[in-house]
Amino acid sequence: MDLGLNGKTAIVTGAGKGIGLAVTTALVAEGVHVIAASRSLTPDLEALGDDVTFVSVDLTDPDAPGRLVAVARERGGLDILVNNVGAVSLRGDGFLAIDDDAWRRTFEVCFFSMLRMSRAAIPELIARGGGNVVTIGSVNAFLPDPGVIDYSAAKAAVWNLSKSLSKEYGPANLRFNSISPGPVATDLWLGDQGVAATAAKQLGVDFATARDTVIAGQGGFSTGRFTQPSEVADLVLLLASDRAGNVTGSDFLIDGGLIKTL
Repeated sequence: MDLGLNGKTAIVTGAGKGIGLAVTTALVAEGVHVIAASRSLTPDLEALGDDVTFVSVDLTDPDAPGRLVAVARERGGLDILVNNVGAVSLRGDGFLAIDDDAWRRTFEVCFFSMLRMSRAAIPELIARGGGNVVTIGSVNAFLPDPGVIDYSAAKAAVWNLSKSLSKEYGPANLRFNSISPGPVATDLWLGDQGVAATAAKQLGVDFATARDTVIAGQGGFSTGRFTQPSEVADLVLLLASDRAGNVTGSDFLIDGGLIKTL
């Protein structure tokens, strides 16, 4: 299927690993030039060669989005924005132990990065004649979990803002959609400092037991497996293309059947 993406320019945040790397790789394969935003240049990102322009940024810096959009402008304009950057911390000590600074950090990374990046990109997308913003959310937007209560609240805000922007900017030929992954086979979940490893320490059990316990506590997978980053990337490709030209203000769940009530 020809998605019609060849020759377009995209910004992908959190592009160095996990879902962001998979999205960057998939876009490049479709002929898109990607401005890859990450704190550091990873070997996998570097291996994509001249089809990627790497920009070292910290998306909690309010000036970072403007820098990224300026790079796109120098290349002739911006067609696609993928808001992907995010982070989660397990809150094993409960709600009362989470101070204001911790809440601020979570919202800076997970919500304000998306807000500021979208705000910076919108004028450039309009100048291009239209474009697409795809935001990576989370099932926790509508599956609040005390263990990640701040992350859940931030992702709910992301989900809501994406829908609001779709209404305001639809007449300008801009589409805003979001994707809500469940657990994905990335370092965020399965790495040495990921959710499963952190839960193992808190519960005093081995990695596999902790992983399975956390998943079971959320309802369990119908498919019996984690989502792969490439599967999330495939959804991004579709939503960024004209094949989904009348899809906006929507959220797409990809969770292996974890959520059973929607």
